[in-house]
Amino acid sequence: MSPETTHLQLRLARDPVDLAAAQRLRYMVFVEELGATASDADRADRLERDSFDAVCDHLVLVDDRRDAAALDHVVGAYRLLPGDRAEAFGRFYCDAEYDLAPLRESGRRLLELGRSCVHADYRGSAAMYLLWNGLSEYVLDQEIEVMFGVASFHGTDAAALAEPLAWLHHHHLAPAELRARALPAHFQRMDLMPPEALDRATALAQMPALIKAYLRLGGCVGEGAFVDTEFNTIDVLLMMDTAAMSKRHHSFYARRREARA
Repeated sequence: MSPETTHLQLRLARDPVDLAAAQRLRYMVFVEELGATASDADRADRLERDSFDAVCDHLVLVDDRRDAAALDHVVGAYRLLPGDRAEAFGRFYCDAEYDLAPLRESGRRLLELGRSCVHADYRGSAAMYLLWNGLSEYVLDQEIEVMFGVASFHGTDAAALAEPLAWLHHHHLAPAELRARALPAHFQRMDLMPPEALDRATALAQMPALIKAYLRLGGCVGEGAFVDTEFNTIDVLLMMDTAAMSKRHHSFYARRREARA
């Protein structure tokens, strides 16, 4: 542990207080910062919540110096939905945005990732690294083969995001056997610029850090983006095949598995 992380604990939410604190953090990030819509009840409670919360696992990063009674102690969160649990529930969250048939038909062990967020005071620190370490432990425990979830660009103006969207389409499109497609009602083409017109540095500079992190792990994207007016975002579906990760990151997972044996 470093001085920066001494007070941070990573765990799955273990009680209603942890879950409510994760929902409070999500409200602060998605509603207050990014302009997502919320019901009157959610605004009154300052919680971002939905029906999936009850069936998901919630990976939370806790700062033990902060006040749990005030729902202030969770400073990072990830929502995790294994495929078998989604099947029992009847759907994934991403079913509302993408046709996930290619993923289901793959026969692989799936994990949907969602609602990733970090408190503003902890961005640029070790918080996201710790969340990713916790995610790797979960993946090993559940023997996950394909992770997926939507990642978002702020705003709904596709023209303003033409370069990063086109870069993802031309350089990181998923193989056909995993290529989920955005649903027609909110479908947004991503090939808004030809590949020869793209500048890598410019495209990456416009991408959220989470998307770039997925790409470094060998992530790929589905066909088309989804314009989410409710959350004021343009979403892309990111997928990671754990068997096709870069050699460096695959070795990292393998070392963690050996250390736990």
